[in-house]
Amino acid sequence: MNETLVTLVGNAATAVEFRETATGGMARFRFAVTPRRWDREKQLWADGRTSFYTVWSWRTLAANLAGSVSVGEPLVVHGRLKVREEEQAGQRRTFVDVEAVAVGHDLSRGTAAFRRVVRAEPILTERPKRVTGGDVQESPKQREHDNAMAAVS
Repeated sequence: MNETLVTLVGNAATAVEFRETATGGMARFRFAVTPRRWDREKQLWADGRTSFYTVWSWRTLAANLAGSVSVGEPLVVHGRLKVREEEQAGQRRTFVDVEAVAVGHDLSRGTAAFRRVVRAEPILTERPKRVTGGDVQESPKQREHDNAMAAVS
């Protein structure tokens, strides 16, 4: 299977729209990429023409994007390039989409704090308790999970 993978560096141009679907979450947002070139005559950087892409993501990446990305933030987007044509108002239009594999903040332009998302296991989300001698205690599995989370934080 031949796919065109791209890596784009730019800014979130719109808020992330998130929806639950039958197969999991789906998110999309518009992404602006503006090339910068050194103008030798003027001895300064000049912006080129901005290109806009629609970035699509699914499942966990979609949920994490919705909770992590705001308009204007600098990002690096890596994914599959998709070009589609549609007819709107009697005219053919071309749209360029990226089905994201990975998205992250561009750390050359700022800092970020990463928080790992732990997959929910029923035994961990129910917080099972056991009663011994009238005292309520966490189960050994829950205590193990809490200790592991404290070590990661």
